[in-house]
Amino acid sequence: MSGHVDLVKEQFFALRDSQHQGTVHLLNLIRLRERADYPDGRIASGVEAYQTYGRVSEPVLARLGVKIIWEGQLESMLIGPQAEHWDLCFIAEYPSVLAFVEIIRDPVYREAAAHRKAAAEDSRLIALKPRPGATRFGQFLAEKRA
Repeated sequence: MSGHVDLVKEQFFALRDSQHQGTVHLLNLIRLRERADYPDGRIASGVEAYQTYGRVSEPVLARLGVKIIWEGQLESMLIGPQAEHWDLCFIAEYPSVLAFVEIIRDPVYREAAAHRKAAAEDSRLIALKPRPGATRFGQFLAEKRA
């Protein structure tokens, strides 16, 4: 079974072309392969491949102001498929959608992304608009409908 690992072009273009202003948060959920799946057949674990992704991509992400603002470990699935699990759960903050677009185009990041692709069995990348000042469940729903 093949998971979701690559960006969906139409969804990427929709975010790129959106009217989103300011920071964007990207929720990352990643399930790693036991053994990385490199096209050239090199041997590495999914963990090792993802660590390589981190080392190679970190200077690019830092240069563009990207930072991890939250990281956690999946403890239990309370709502959702019980068999679903994620090895990595974190939120990365990008200063803007443009910064995300620049990263995707950066040649060093593209090299790093090959390691992420080899490492990940399945993943979710969910773009979120930060809502400063949220204090109640559903507080912003009226805005969304307007």
